[in-house]
Amino acid sequence: MSKKVVAPVKAPKPIGPYSQAVRAGGFVFVSGQIPVDASGKVIVDDVAEATEQVLKNVAAVLSDAGLSLDDVVLSTVYLKDMADFAKMNEVYAKFFTNSPPARATVQVAALPKGAPVEIQVTAKEK
Repeated sequence: MSKKVVAPVKAPKPIGPYSQAVRAGGFVFVSGQIPVDASGKVIVDDVAEATEQVLKNVAAVLSDAGLSLDDVVLSTVYLKDMADFAKMNEVYAKFFTNSPPARATVQVAALPKGAPVEIQVTAKEK
């Protein structure tokens, strides 16, 4: 099975030595996205705003791969504080309105750049 790196054009550049997404076996695996806006600022104070930015970043990476959020089959949400679950979930629901993907949500001790949320997804190619 071969793999092909999806280089971001519309999404923020990676903050480390990893690919934003990799295409392999009929799927696109999107690395965890944090709430980095176009200016490089990380949203840390408002989990709803942060979740919205994260999902915009996910959508941008998928777009660079020729896919959309409708193609997502699995997502993993990492929260710094599970008390933010309801706020994150409210924003998440606005992005996944048609047949939402399978999902796991876990609390973690910390995330890169002090982010309150990180989301990674797997999408099925058309």
